[in-house]
Formats: sequence, structure tokens, C-alpha cells
Amino acid sequence: MAEEKVLVTGGAGYIGSHTVLELLEAGYVPVVVDNLHNAIRGAGGVPESLRRVEEVTGRTVEFEEADILDGAALRALFEKHHFTAVIHFAGLKAVGESVRRPLDYYRVNLTGTIQLLETMRAHGVRKLVFSSSATVYGAPRYLPLDEGHPVGGCTNPYGKSKFFIEEMVRDLCRAEEGWQAVLLRYFNPTGAHPSGRLGEDPQGIPNNLMPYVSQVAVGRREILSVFGNDYATEDGTGVRDYIHVVDLAKGHIAALGKLKENCGCKVYNLGTGTGYSVLQMVGAMEKASGKTIPYRVVARRDGDVAACYADPKLAEEELGWKAAFGLDKMCEDLWRWQKNNPHGFSATA
Repeated sequence: MAEEKVLVTGGAGYIGSHTVLELLEAGYVPVVVDNLHNAIRGAGGVPESLRRVEEVTGRTVEFEEADILDGAALRALFEKHHFTAVIHFAGLKAVGESVRRPLDYYRVNLTGTIQLLETMRAHGVRKLVFSSSATVYGAPRYLPLDEGHPVGGCTNPYGKSKFFIEEMVRDLCRAEEGWQAVLLRYFNPTGAHPSGRLGEDPQGIPNNLMPYVSQVAVGRREILSVFGNDYATEDGTGVRDYIHVVDLAKGHIAALGKLKENCGCKVYNLGTGTGYSVLQMVGAMEKASGKTIPYRVVARRDGDVAACYADPKLAEEELGWKAAFGLDKMCEDLWRWQKNNPHGFSATA
């Protein structure tokens, strides 16, 4: 394969760094741009996550510290490199924070994406993989969720920003010849690279269940709060579709392959198709870690739905992609990462 340079925005983050690793393994040349808003700096300002990717793969990752809101920096990047495609992760991502700070989410996620698309167009790069989310579906009208489920009834500004970006990309592909885009709707990423060197490192209190559970298991946090146990589910706790981050990363490699088919604008769910409850996830993590994970039940959170899981058949049929790893593997890899890196990428808290 001729050298194919792929720009990865937000590539120092959890999903981004795992995808950079898979890009390297698949023979691509990733160039990462990240403002390090959520990342730990390593030596020389290089994000520690990318230093670990280099360590695991034995290859060098080209990194530029810049913000996608900075048009001049983006233009300079596109003038310096000849990109064949862009994988777009960069953006703010905390659901609860988006409710408190909606304008920040719209400014960063929407304006940043417009800036990126305009720069791509100006430099003749018209292939995009976009990191979307199952939050675009809002409250499920039926399960499992397939790509034909209505979208846009989002319950928070984060989800709305993902939906609006999907619409922008779809309109662009319709309006201008030559654009190809794959919109990937993630379910609930968890796990870590099996090397134990790369994983999720949330700054502050984790927003998602599994990083919180693993921090309780390693002794960083005292107790897990379970939001509601009176849902219409098997054990009363919320059910979600958890997907191993390595499976998710490989979905992006499959999406790049799809872009080569002049596919227009395509949408795919990336999930396993299986839902697990909060208490099932706690039990699986106890099994993987050999630790008891104390929890207390508290009131439901606004906007949470009882159950949400994917129908991932379309991705299998059209991308040739299917999640390979189950719940035990997700928890084993997550525990290996957390045990070896109790404070994430920092040496100390």
C-alpha cells in the first residue's frame, strides 16, 4: 500500500489513541492534532498516550499540538502534509457538563467541525470518518437500535452536537461532488489495549461507569453510586451496550476501507448487540479483579433511559466489521490497565 497519511483530530484521547495504534498496525501513517484539553503531557510535550502507542508499536507518531478552532493552525497542517482522509474525534464529550455549558459544546464541537471541513475542502481532502454517538437516537422507541431508528430527539447538548454534525456532513456530501463520509455511532466503549500500556484516563471524577468501577476496584475511589434500581430491566439497573475499545478502533480502519468505494455518506452502529446492566458490569469487574466493589443505589439521573443497545448487523454486512471481544475480555483488559496504572498516565495522583 502506498503511504496513506490520515489526519486524526483528538488522537491523543482514549478512543483516538487506540485508533492511532490500529492505523499504524494496518500500515497507515497517522498524523495527530490535539489541543491536549483532556490529555497528560509526557516528555517534550508529547502526550503520554501517544508515547505509549510508539512504545507498543515500535513506530513514531507525528503529533501537532493545536486546536481545531484555530483556522491558521489547521491550514498550516494541511499545507505541510498530503492527507488522504481525516478521522475526526476532537470535541468536548461529557454529557452532564454539556447540560451545564451548552454554548461551549456548540462552539467547540460545531464550529470546530465547520473549520475542519472548510480546511479539508480548501486542500482537496474529501474523505471523512466522523466519531458520532448512539446519543443521537435519544430515548429508544424500539430495541435493538438500527441505523433506521429516528434520530435528533437527543436529551442533552452533547448528543445534539453530534446529531447536528451528522446533518452538516450529510448535507455537504449531498451538495458537493467527491465527498465521502462514514458516520460511526458508538455505543459504550470500555476496556483497554491488551498490553496494559494504553487505556482510558479520565481527568477528575469519571463520567462513565466502567472507569469509575475500575477506580473503586483499585482503591482510588471508595464506593460506586448506581443511579436507580427501579428500571424495567432484569435487575432494575440501566442496561447498555459495552464495546471493547480495540474493537471500536478497528471499526475506524474498516470505515477507511469503505471510503475507498466512493460510498457517499454512510452511517453505522459500532456496538456488540448485547446489553449488560450496571450490576452485571460490576460483577464482571469483580471477577476480573478479584476485588469486591462496594456500591450504593441513589436516585436516577435525568435523561437516562432504561436500556440501549445496538443492532450492529449493517456494519458487519457493509464494512466486514464485527466486535470480537466479549464482557470478560473487556474487564480483564481494563483491570490490567488500571492495576498497572492506578493513576492513569500520571506517575502519581
